[in-house]
Amino acid sequence: MATNPSAIKGREQTDDLRRLPKSLETAGHIENFDARQHACDVHWMRLALGLARKGWGRTSPNPMVGAVLVKAGKLIGKGWHKRAGQPHAEIEALCDAESKGISPEGSMLYVTLEPCSTHGRTPPCTDAIIAAGIKRVVMATVDPNPRHSGRGIDLLRHASIEVITGCLAHSAERLNESWNHWILHRTPWVIVKAAMTLDGKIATVNGESKWITGPLARAYSMRIRRGVDAVLVGINTVLADNPSLTPHHPDGTILPPASRLPKRVVLDTHARTPLSARLVSDDHRDSTLIVVGENAPHRRVESLSRQVTVWSAPLQNGRIDLHWLLNRLGEEEITSVLVEGGGEVNASFLANKLAHRVVFLYAPRILGGRDAPKSVAGLGAGNWHEVLKLTAVKWRRIGPDLLLSARLAY
Repeated sequence: MATNPSAIKGREQTDDLRRLPKSLETAGHIENFDARQHACDVHWMRLALGLARKGWGRTSPNPMVGAVLVKAGKLIGKGWHKRAGQPHAEIEALCDAESKGISPEGSMLYVTLEPCSTHGRTPPCTDAIIAAGIKRVVMATVDPNPRHSGRGIDLLRHASIEVITGCLAHSAERLNESWNHWILHRTPWVIVKAAMTLDGKIATVNGESKWITGPLARAYSMRIRRGVDAVLVGINTVLADNPSLTPHHPDGTILPPASRLPKRVVLDTHARTPLSARLVSDDHRDSTLIVVGENAPHRRVESLSRQVTVWSAPLQNGRIDLHWLLNRLGEEEITSVLVEGGGEVNASFLANKLAHRVVFLYAPRILGGRDAPKSVAGLGAGNWHEVLKLTAVKWRRIGPDLLLSARLAY
């Protein structure tokens, strides 16, 4: 596969070709900048990012990483990290080249994250890169972990390997935003998702809520579920809807990878979850976690504990202490949480500034009703200074529905 920068398409690709790498932008002046080589780097890095995305929902608590090997302008090997404990993307790419009888010596490696330099579940990738005789390594982002950041780069440069950083960095950072956050803070990245009418209602006054959005929007929601480590709701959602909270097809079959279901978390201060609820009685109950208050009735807690995992949490203003919960989930290597609660649960995460991204799906319907449940309830902002602001806002049509994805700007 020969490099053909003119074939690179799309607005993001065009913008990257027009912009200089961050490392060069901040240098104050540019010497010997090779625009053609930069165009080639962008081309190959986009392929590596595409490979990394194949790990969606499979790699946690590791990041999604892709890698390609290029020699004499041709692709000779490619790989991606498939699951925690399995070979990293760089090793997969090296093995791919060797399986074709092609030596990686003198080649260029494109990888979406700085190669690891420490022993973990697998040996350090820097050792394999150096031993393979690779002459140039282009990476999108450096390791966000302060204990490791830049160490792999230093080892490669010490071995006389040219290292380039910052190629399509923004795309790589967005791909692993939950893992990056968890690595730095050891608490999960929190997404608040809600499907609603144009006037912000999630159900009728009588509680009817199926289906607000269309099938394409619901399929998109299932893909988000598949990519997170935990899905969280409140007890009122369990009592009203009896949800399964699994990533599934419309016919109910589980989306792949079936071997790794997100943990299903219920905020249930008084241990009111029925033993007949799907979350407690189905074949996936091993993935269910009920979080009760420290003063919850002992008998109910005991009954639930026979079927699912139960945590007793401290209370804050009569409700589960969400700071405590997120810290505990982070300790359990839960890197991301999708909040799919009702208006009160959603408001709790937003008002306490614990959510990092919102995903709101709007159906072209107007429900009305002052008492109809809202997507975000709570006390609300007392003045305009308390209004939550969004950044990196993106709108998208999904069939007849609208998708809003944005980050919280606290």
